Amino acid sequence: MNKALHKTPVIDLESHPSFSMQWSPARDGRPTPAQDNAPGADPTLNPTLGGTEGHGPREDGASDPGVPDPGVIDRVIDEVSGWLRKRQNDDGHWVFELEADATIPSEYILLNHFLDEIDDAREQKIAVYLRRIQGAHGGWPLFHDGDFDMSASVKAYYALKLVGDHPDAPHMVRAREAILKRGGAARANVFTRYTLAMFGQVPWRACPVARVEAMLLPRWFPFHLDKVSYWSRTVMVPLFVLYSRRARAVNPRGVEVSELFVTPPEKERKYHSNPTGHWMGSLLLKVDAIARLFEPLFPVSGERKATEKALKFVEERLNGVDGLGGIYPAIANCLMVYHTLGYPKDHPHVRTARKAVDGLIVDKGDHAYVQPCLSPVWDTGLASLAMQETIAQGRGGLSDAAPAAQDSAIAGACAWLRDRQILDTVGDYAAWKPGLRPGGWAFQYNNAHYPDVDDTAVIGMLLDRARDPKNKEAIDRAAEWIAGLQSRNGGWGAFDADNEYYVLNHIPFADHGALLDPPTVDVTARCVGFLAQIGDPKYTPVIDRALAFLKSEQEPDGSWFGRWGTNYIYGTWSALAAFNAVGEDPQAPHIQAAVAWLKRRQQADGGWGEGCESYWADKRDFVKASTPTQTSWAVLGLMAAGEVDSDAVRKGIAYLSHAPREEGRWTEELYNAVGFPRIFYLKYHGYPAFFPLWALSRYRNLTRGNSRRVSWGI
Repeated sequence: MNKALHKTPVIDLESHPSFSMQWSPARDGRPTPAQDNAPGADPTLNPTLGGTEGHGPREDGASDPGVPDPGVIDRVIDEVSGWLRKRQNDDGHWVFELEADATIPSEYILLNHFLDEIDDAREQKIAVYLRRIQGAHGGWPLFHDGDFDMSASVKAYYALKLVGDHPDAPHMVRAREAILKRGGAARANVFTRYTLAMFGQVPWRACPVARVEAMLLPRWFPFHLDKVSYWSRTVMVPLFVLYSRRARAVNPRGVEVSELFVTPPEKERKYHSNPTGHWMGSLLLKVDAIARLFEPLFPVSGERKATEKALKFVEERLNGVDGLGGIYPAIANCLMVYHTLGYPKDHPHVRTARKAVDGLIVDKGDHAYVQPCLSPVWDTGLASLAMQETIAQGRGGLSDAAPAAQDSAIAGACAWLRDRQILDTVGDYAAWKPGLRPGGWAFQYNNAHYPDVDDTAVIGMLLDRARDPKNKEAIDRAAEWIAGLQSRNGGWGAFDADNEYYVLNHIPFADHGALLDPPTVDVTARCVGFLAQIGDPKYTPVIDRALAFLKSEQEPDGSWFGRWGTNYIYGTWSALAAFNAVGEDPQAPHIQAAVAWLKRRQQADGGWGEGCESYWADKRDFVKASTPTQTSWAVLGLMAAGEVDSDAVRKGIAYLSHAPREEGRWTEELYNAVGFPRIFYLKYHGYPAFFPLWALSRYRNLTRGNSRRVSWGI
């Protein structure tokens, strides 16, 4: 069957109530909904790009950057797909760097000094990186060119001092002044204060009570590990042990940072604050204070039993050299626990965890940084989908005979992914979905206890589109697993179902607001796209509930919140792709509202951009500059909504055709994703290759083929 003409089965679904929005600040980290500023908007931020001004040749004879040039599009697609093919590993997978902020590299240095495993050569390279990303404000931001962040700044300053930077060095003076100006290190977040306590820089009363006895609590208790997200679980369990044992860093050089405090740490009385401002937060602060008074009375036998249970939890999920949970904070906490409990350095668990941490380092020669985790499965899925789009049509028209090299690239990727499907290990999701057969994929190379719903849906669409009979069993198991993890409200979270115990976001420990994994629009949209694409009628009721969830989550201005990508552009593209996958009428009010929102957000250069700042309510419409990644999401979203021939799409494609590239990857400094809104941001280095290639190829296919309709779930 001709790939480009394959039709997604259109599922007949009854209409759903028009969108409305009810939201509590404790829900998922999104800012309070606000109307788009289009009426009376600043034209320098949100120009309306209607009409056909600028079309045609320029006076200098060059092609107009506002009009897509078919020859340029072909050339760019060929160059980028060729570059991407060369970046594929021999076994078929792709993996690109995943960069965060100063926090993880700083924590790596702190970890080495906690353990007395100092690596001066490597730490000096990380120090170069930390100095380079220091902000003009003197501190360190959460993302490129972002505002000052207290916790990132305190950790970066401490890390640089540990590697030998003198406090009187100009960059250290600027950092210290910026920290003190904003209240000092006592205002750092909870996790930073735990680190400072372990290094003896603040008293333990600066940290919320986090006793290991929490491991023994029954599920009916307000707090239970099953009620928090996977990332919280894997970070908290070893942290419980560290807190209960009052872990102490070796800190062989005796480095301290008392100069970062406005009030001496031992005299400071205002370490804790209500994380949400809600009365429940105030109440739980009092509960925390009472629990602190009773800590000396806790029986040693209970602590011992709980510690044994914590260690068992960790050891069942050590995950080889991929580490506990596959994420840096959990792996580092695991290493510190082993040190605190006296495990020898040559113990197999210690050696394995150490390899997992060191495996996250990116060494650039003159500098280095540490990734929060690895993203090979996600990268491989997205790269393959982009490559599939490039071979759906050759220059001369639709073709079944794709270039052999590109076919082999996708076949190799699919084979690699099939081998990584989790079919035997029952993950933590079974606590709420017992009996559900495994069938998902993890985000990392290996993380069997924590398969990722988003990855699984993307890979399911890739395998289905490949039309290889070898993929059928993998697709069937993935669909069964995804359908089984649908939450009661019709949506999907990233790892768990119904993880909506919002009261936990009020506890003092949760000042980061990222304790939970509730259903989100982007993950739900991906699941709808996958289930609609495979066209199995038994999943119609599942899709029906999901569509109702998506419509209920639309913002008043027509956009959708983007939980895992920055931000409303990502969420809106995701939702529009899902509605297209089920054959929803592009003229439906909710789709037209989204289209209008995207068009209002287009910039004067034809691109789209949205700052990471948009996760704060007062900066919801913040734009620094157009980016290739966000432009691609917007164009893909508009094309899914039937806007292939619109002026907005043409100008977006023209922007991508002419935007600067470094070989096969578009130039993009700004961050493009989010770990936890307002807390932790990410830059996927592969995004500026995958998504522009995908958008350009899809535009070529739709404008030169026999149909203007996107035929796939994403």
